[in-house]
Amino acid sequence: MTGTIRVALAGCGVIGRNHARVIAEHPAFTLVAAVDPVTGNTARLIADHPSTVAYTGLADALREQNPDLVVICTPSGTHLELARQAVEAGTHVVIEKPLDVSVARAADFAALAEQAAGRVVTVISQHRFDPASAAVARAVQDGRFGTVTSAVASVAWWRDQAYYDGGAWRGTWQLDGGGALMNQGVHTADLLLWFLGRPVEVQATAGLLAHDRIEVEDTVAATVRFESGALAVLLATTAAYPGLTTRIQVHGTRGSAVIDNDRLEYFHSHTTGSGPAGAGSVTGGALTGNQAEAEVGFDDTPAGPRREDDFVLGHRRQYDDIARAVATGTEPAVTVQDALRSLAFVRAVYVSAALGRPIAIADVLAGEYSDVHLDVRPA
Repeated sequence: MTGTIRVALAGCGVIGRNHARVIAEHPAFTLVAAVDPVTGNTARLIADHPSTVAYTGLADALREQNPDLVVICTPSGTHLELARQAVEAGTHVVIEKPLDVSVARAADFAALAEQAAGRVVTVISQHRFDPASAAVARAVQDGRFGTVTSAVASVAWWRDQAYYDGGAWRGTWQLDGGGALMNQGVHTADLLLWFLGRPVEVQATAGLLAHDRIEVEDTVAATVRFESGALAVLLATTAAYPGLTTRIQVHGTRGSAVIDNDRLEYFHSHTTGSGPAGAGSVTGGALTGNQAEAEVGFDDTPAGPRREDDFVLGHRRQYDDIARAVATGTEPAVTVQDALRSLAFVRAVYVSAALGRPIAIADVLAGEYSDVHLDVRPA
């Protein structure tokens, strides 16, 4: 494709407006349509992007604007209905996380996407494009940590009751698909799978501990066994006042790394120094902070507290990849199959919490347990 990629954005809430900002600032894209049944949402978006035309339905935008790309930022349970419309109309498609709330629907869509020759279909996993995440993934692939043995992932956030009361779809199984893990923790779960490989089995416990009037969990803890034999612990919560950082530790026989709030906080490999770090301490060949980032070759993530702009840096990098994939006709860095695997993993966590026993991810992908639902509400 030559020239500007014309974009129709479906879903003009908070995350949709973030996408609109990134799209408008990117030289490869032009935002031509804003789609949302809530006219107040499109009005707020168009106030910032006045050349964009408002629509209440995607079909009209597809027919009148003939976009090259549809970006879907609606509630999670509606993603694939719109994505299917876009694919069948012949456009490229970008879907905000998660792919959907149903593994069965996601698997059907993955098959459709594979048949969409010449079209880019991708799912937002913007943290795969953070320099820290990319550096750790590269170190794992290059064997710099030796045999990867374990990981610890924690998403310890706070969402007050007003957050859940602010939208009728929030905190519902039908449209949100889950709580702290599906909504807030899915990116961290995706990184865990990216670093450690194919998950085999999970065992989990979940609860609703700090919120009212929602169906889903606000706290979940899981242990994970991977195909390689590696083990991981995952915690996701929106009940950690006042809200702490997102943190991933990756451990191996020859090194370890820690990512905290998208920054590479710690990096040690047998290639970084003359000796191993001491037990439980940062010594020997271990690097921290800016040293660690210099070691793995990046310095473009700003130091210090997060700025407002930092929250869209990953999206900007992923849109670079989307533009490349559209222009060259090649596969995007994040595929629908990647997103399907992450969704099946999250679903397996919920099934395990509901049944109180280990669950094989392969069984979830095969369509088992589709009728199992987690109920965390007080009796």
